[in-house]
Amino acid sequence: MKNYIFNTAKALLVALLLTGCEDFLDLKPLDQEVSSNFYQTEDQAKQALVAIYDVLTYQSSPGVSWAPIITMSDILSDDAYAGGADANDGLDENEFNTFNIPVTSKIVHSIWIKNYVGIYRANLYLEIIDGIDASDEFKARTIAEAKFLRAYFYFEQVRYFENIPLLTSTIKGPSEYKQEQNTPKEVYDQIALDLVEAIDDLPETVSSAEAGRISKWAAQALLARVYLFYNGVYNADFDAAGTTIGQTEVLAYLEDLISRSGHDLFENYEDNFKLAGEFGIESVFEISYGDTPPWWDWNYVRGGHGNLSAQMNGPRVTGSQKWNRGWSFCTVNQKLVDDLTGDPRFEFTVLTQEELDGKLGVGYQHTGYFSKKYSSDAEHWGSDGQFELNRTCNHRVIRFSDVLLMAAELGSANAQNYLDRVRIRVGLTSVPATPENILKERRLELSLEGLRYYDLLRQGLAVASAELTHSERGPNYEGDQQLFEVTFNSATKGFLPIPQTEIDLSGNTLVQNDGY
Repeated sequence: MKNYIFNTAKALLVALLLTGCEDFLDLKPLDQEVSSNFYQTEDQAKQALVAIYDVLTYQSSPGVSWAPIITMSDILSDDAYAGGADANDGLDENEFNTFNIPVTSKIVHSIWIKNYVGIYRANLYLEIIDGIDASDEFKARTIAEAKFLRAYFYFEQVRYFENIPLLTSTIKGPSEYKQEQNTPKEVYDQIALDLVEAIDDLPETVSSAEAGRISKWAAQALLARVYLFYNGVYNADFDAAGTTIGQTEVLAYLEDLISRSGHDLFENYEDNFKLAGEFGIESVFEISYGDTPPWWDWNYVRGGHGNLSAQMNGPRVTGSQKWNRGWSFCTVNQKLVDDLTGDPRFEFTVLTQEELDGKLGVGYQHTGYFSKKYSSDAEHWGSDGQFELNRTCNHRVIRFSDVLLMAAELGSANAQNYLDRVRIRVGLTSVPATPENILKERRLELSLEGLRYYDLLRQGLAVASAELTHSERGPNYEGDQQLFEVTFNSATKGFLPIPQTEIDLSGNTLVQNDGY
């Protein structure tokens, strides 16, 4: 949203009123005089909407921890290790890597807080919009956007934590502070309902001046991603207020997207991760990061819009003309390197230490490989502000290649054509569109984009345990073998612990997840 949100950044000084307290169980109502004076005009409604979108860019919570979704999701997967400068620097991240996550994890708490802040703001918007002096067209579109965003935050939350409270309105006072957990089914059904209702009122096209705002196609694609995870883990369809949404309905949404949206594959795979490719033809849903406004404040990192995954994943290089002092987290696993060897996408996915100029600092769990998709490369250096906090690479949340592969996996009559399109784009020959080959293609096409972990979980715990338990050692690895041995903790079913702070605040109304 370099155009839509970044240009509204100054207005967010007002919209910060929407934040509430950091813990969702203690979200006090806004001061009545301030809120009654504020929520009146269409312009003020736009600021409130931007405040919801702004949470998409949150990768940290003040006083808690940094938790960029791409980095942390890849560290959970078998695509990457924790990394960092040393064992102490990467301690919290390595707890994710080794599945030894304490209930007091700061990263876990940061994820929990971020998503409930987004949910709170979406709920508040949906409560106040009817009373604002604005056109029916404006209200319909922005209500749909708020529902999409609420669905997105809930999907992040339930996919990470499984057993969470479902809040579809703001907490009005102390009597509502203690919220019990809902079943995963209740949460997923609400996500599906929000997305289906949003689809009808979202635009099919978004102007360049509003790049980053949600389209109808983004909602249809997200519904498919949610369905594949939910159906894979729970073997169930959605019940959206009495309407069943299953494989047939979800596939129909994808076929509609493929045939009518105008989205397509870039001719060159690498264009997906270049500045010139931002909000391009392949991007169905994209979160914008950048250096507008330039940011300096280490004590309030979320106030800026730099991509922290790029900073964390970048190699720890000095004196380089191409790479700028990353922190060497999320070091790439030999397992992924072996699978990508010989694949044309390797050179645009994995950065090897041999490619680096300058002096490379060897960090914790050094493998000699780093992510090239989200990294500290020169093209994405900020033009102002503290350089670590102003990385300008956008997060491509859903790409058209992902849409083609989801449709193929859901049994499209065009499955072979869709799989072939993804492979031919990078110069590979056709292979049969079997479930095994489609999932393998997802691994190669979408690696280091934060999706692998969830693709494994939805294939079942047996598959997840086999893939996420690994100890491969590459020729460039430095450190004892035990640093690279990972055993998946199947007792947790792959979900994170409920933050102990939230359980305490709830007076033990919240119940800890299995395995912790």
